Amino acid sequence: MNRLKWLLAVMVALAMLAAACGDDDTTDADTPDPDPDPGGATEDPPEDLPDPEPDPPEDPPEDLPDPEPTTPAIATDVGVDDDTIRIGFLSDLSGIFAGLTVPITDGSQAYFERLNDQGGIAGRMIEVVVRDTGYDVPTHQTHYDELAGSGPDGVVMIGTSTGSPHTASIREDLIDDELAGIVLSWNSSWASAGSANVFEWGTNYCVEAMNGVSWLADAHDAKSIAIVTFPGDYGEDGAIGAKLAAEALGLEVVYDGQGSVVPGADQTPVITNIVESGADIVWVTTNASSLAELIGGAYGEGFTGQWGGNGPSFSSLLLPTAVGPILTANYTHFAPYASIGSGDSAGMADVLSLMREYAPDKQYLSVYINSWLMGEIARQGLEKAAENGDLTRAGVTAALQSIEVDFQGLAANANYAGDDPNDQIARGTWVYAVDHETYNGDATMLDDEGEGLTMIGENYVSEAAANWEYEPCFAI
Repeated sequence: MNRLKWLLAVMVALAMLAAACGDDDTTDADTPDPDPDPGGATEDPPEDLPDPEPDPPEDPPEDLPDPEPTTPAIATDVGVDDDTIRIGFLSDLSGIFAGLTVPITDGSQAYFERLNDQGGIAGRMIEVVVRDTGYDVPTHQTHYDELAGSGPDGVVMIGTSTGSPHTASIREDLIDDELAGIVLSWNSSWASAGSANVFEWGTNYCVEAMNGVSWLADAHDAKSIAIVTFPGDYGEDGAIGAKLAAEALGLEVVYDGQGSVVPGADQTPVITNIVESGADIVWVTTNASSLAELIGGAYGEGFTGQWGGNGPSFSSLLLPTAVGPILTANYTHFAPYASIGSGDSAGMADVLSLMREYAPDKQYLSVYINSWLMGEIARQGLEKAAENGDLTRAGVTAALQSIEVDFQGLAANANYAGDDPNDQIARGTWVYAVDHETYNGDATMLDDEGEGLTMIGENYVSEAAANWEYEPCFAI
């Protein structure tokens, strides 16, 4: 028994030893975490520890190309693409005013050729699309329809619309087609509300006649006047302006020949009436060939009064003819802009520079001033439209309707913004003496003179014109 007890005691001791060795092999995962806070409360983390230092930025890669500048897209529709801007010209190249409008068209082509050499408008070259209307209203309309279409002949604006009834015939079409039209006509209707898309410049015929009659009456102490004009809007507008001035000045109208001069007709009855009137001054609103017939015929009959007329009545091309000495002694020329080579304005310097570089062989004529003035309207309107991001027809028209065009001293600035026509119409007239002896028909733009004109009045505004409250004198 004692031996058995001893064996059992030894076995129990060995078992206890084995158990103790097994506890030494227990892993951390089998051991519970100690209580971090036997009291049950946690300790707040320390405050105001500094933020860790950020990693230094990486240096940018060197020699990367600059990003390409982004050019805002310009909206376009008819007459404009990525390379070209098409401008339409409705010009009289074969009708009764071709003597004026052929060189004006030549000057306009020179203007846009230079503009293209200077980079064009918004990187686009100007394409001038010329159509000959023959000074015929139906032909004018036909060519307008071609240019106003959406096909390959379509243009974004009309850079010249020659003639009053001709432009009146397309006035509503311009609005419907959202086209701007720069008019080569000085009818007094263009400032009216119905002509919103017709852009006039220079003094209208009615105001020009007010200024001309006032100048002549003052210069020659006149007491009476004879008025002789074409029928229709041009002649009627000039006649009404002359009558308004005569009334303001107290002149007696001793012969009212309003509408009496029909082109191509026998002018003998008109000449007889002028001579028999004994007028101190005569106001004409005709063309150059009619003026030559009238003044030559009247002085051939012994008439001695002084003459003047609306701008299109006179051309320097008359000076080397038989009526040249009569015009020199008795005619004063009035126009809505400066004569070529006269004055020292920035505009005049630019016109001479343009024509001498791009049309040096052209005859030395003031009509190129027209080309430059209409070119400036188109250029400044297109530049404004491009700046607005809209070279659509509507965009070009809207741009023109928002600006005042600076003519740099060649004519009264054209203000197309605002609603009051009294603030928009020009009232100044340029006045010239003529001299056939200084006319040089061989003079080109490389010469300093040759047209036979001397400016004697610059931007002259008569009292009658200054006080005139706008309304069309002869509405069309």
